Amino acid sequence: VQLVESGGGLVQPGGSLRLSCAASGFTFSSVNMYWVRQAPGKGLEWVSTIYSGGDGTSYKDSVQGRFTASEDNAKKTLYLQMNSLKPEDTAVYYCAAAVKGERWSQAPRGQGTQVTVSS
Repeated sequence: VQLVESGGGLVQPGGSLRLSCAASGFTFSSVNMYWVRQAPGKGLEWVSTIYSGGDGTSYKDSVQGRFTASEDNAKKTLYLQMNSLKPEDTAVYYCAAAVKGERWSQAPRGQGTQVTVSS
């Protein structure tokens, strides 16, 4: 399993970023995928689940309506469009793959990409 996140950076409050996660080493279209994040000094936190087979998405309450997760099965790539960013969204963002049906906290994940929301 290989997951490589990109697209993070420094953005002002209210701004937008689009994260990408390139996946390989497993059948991407058959696996539930997650976005998770870890803020400085805090534990890992679930952000979103993208269910395999086009069965929809779910989001943490605090990002609902601001973040949109999607995937391109042909490119084996996962995306997280983040709008109306807030300082409390500052974290390292990871994608994770439930290759063996794992919960988000146990699923293998990439190296992460830093998102900093600050003026």
